[in-house]
Amino acid sequence: MKTIVMPGDVIEQTAERIENTYSENGKLYSKIIGLYDSEKGSLVSLEGIWSPRVGDNVVGIIKSARNAVYEVDLSFFLRSILVGSKYDRHIHKPGDVIEATIKDVEDRKTVVLTAERVLHGGTVLNVKPTKVPRIIGKANTMVKQISDMTRCNIIVGKNGIVWIKGGNVALATAAIRQIEDEAHTSGLTERIKKMLEDGGGSMPEPVQEADKYGNAETPDNDMRRNGPHGSYNKDRNAEVKGYTAASDNTDIEIEK
Repeated sequence: MKTIVMPGDVIEQTAERIENTYSENGKLYSKIIGLYDSEKGSLVSLEGIWSPRVGDNVVGIIKSARNAVYEVDLSFFLRSILVGSKYDRHIHKPGDVIEATIKDVEDRKTVVLTAERVLHGGTVLNVKPTKVPRIIGKANTMVKQISDMTRCNIIVGKNGIVWIKGGNVALATAAIRQIEDEAHTSGLTERIKKMLEDGGGSMPEPVQEADKYGNAETPDNDMRRNGPHGSYNKDRNAEVKGYTAASDNTDIEIEK
């Protein structure tokens, strides 16, 4: 049986400890707002912050630049930086949205990023990092379903920032918000599928967008990375690591 518990709630009449709990007077109490599974004896947080780890794929926004050292907003309390090199083809500017990988976490004070690439235009929204695994789904199944049924390019950062571009962005955003709200419930995949089907009747066809050099840019060639971090597009066999390109982010929208 699964039960939502609050901090201080008694979850078991036993002193045996499990993660996110504490024991007192022979009883087990919850430390968090979470979902307690009495059959598995597990307590999963429904809230919480992201804990950065080496290898995490993230989405961030360039805050400042000085001598090829960029400070990046990851919606996290630690300082996050990206160090460029003289071989970089692109000089980032404040406001650029990037996808990157965590190279190191120095003394638990600074997150160091690498292998960045600029994400052109699109919409950025913030979700609870604890809900990211549910938004991505097993083997990318949930984010793939949303991408396929809305014709959107979607990148879900482990830090809880999601980038969406092309297709029906409003419908994709609504689906992600519903997953965030109902992540703890069963049957969510089918409910999201039905929601997307019901809202897909007026879904627009993908529209080619011209970049500032006049090159046609479609969703399929604009976003080529695919992996467990939650990026998805229809060209599943194409992958570019550390890809960067000139950007013009004047049409970026940020939703909190």
